[in-house]
Amino acid sequence: MKNKVVVIGSYNTDMTIKTKKIPSPGETVIGGFFSTGGGGKGANQAIAAARVGADVSFVARVGDDLLGKEAIKRLNEERINTSYVIRDSEVPTGVAFIVVDENAENSIVVASGANARLSTDDIETVNNEISSADIVLVQLESPIESVYAGIKKANEMGATVILNPAPAQELAKHIFQYIDIITPNVVEAEMLTGIKVTDVKSLHMIVNRFFDFGIKNVIITLGSKGYFAGFQNIMEIIPAFKVTPIDTTGAGDVFSGSLAAFLAEGMTIESAARMANAAASISVTRMGAQNAAPKRVEIEKYIASYKAAESEVLN
Repeated sequence: MKNKVVVIGSYNTDMTIKTKKIPSPGETVIGGFFSTGGGGKGANQAIAAARVGADVSFVARVGDDLLGKEAIKRLNEERINTSYVIRDSEVPTGVAFIVVDENAENSIVVASGANARLSTDDIETVNNEISSADIVLVQLESPIESVYAGIKKANEMGATVILNPAPAQELAKHIFQYIDIITPNVVEAEMLTGIKVTDVKSLHMIVNRFFDFGIKNVIITLGSKGYFAGFQNIMEIIPAFKVTPIDTTGAGDVFSGSLAAFLAEGMTIESAARMANAAASISVTRMGAQNAAPKRVEIEKYIASYKAAESEVLN
């Protein structure tokens, strides 16, 4: 395996405020800890994959501004190929304003900026990268025509396609036939299938609906409850690792990015998902999105220590 992952998606500069409660409409609250850092679902996933050890290329647009310059610098520091990150002089780099409450829940507003200008022509420029990729990972913070173009191109060239369908939105049903793995959360799964999650049986129904659409593998992330594995030979809830969360921002991105990296190196989807589950669990114990993504050695040590602790309890 080449261990190569191409991520097509967004880059935002995240501005995060930690506060006791998320304000209601018309309400002002006094916050506490404030930080800025890299974000955007695409960039978060690219960094998560790179920290696991994948050879990552990132396809995106940023502004030709200070934040865009900092974005490329940050991605390069993570050893991500930024040859296909275009600096757009007509619009600013995307920005996300994030409020995190004392229960680690968040509320996010995004100004897309340059992300909204990622074009189908941009996708055409990365044919060589996609043709040599093991995995192509996409999300929905970019223009939908570009997302569809990336999915079809990756499928045509023989890469495994992972769609993280976030933020939640309706999709053309014909696109599902080109997707190998989908990683929705509950809200996204409900929107795409029209089936409400009420119990395990409903999760089975959602997975079967995705199978009917043509998708081969489904992983529904369930937050603190773990994830529902919907594979050809397995349909069950895999529990999350027990942690005390500080900030859940980007946990789904860490899961998808880590999953892509572990699959690219040849793991089975069952093993890759369990490793990604551990990575996401670690990430929620840290503030921020990209800063929270763990390195491979951290994931392996965490799993080993978790198993050891479980063994002591059982004995």
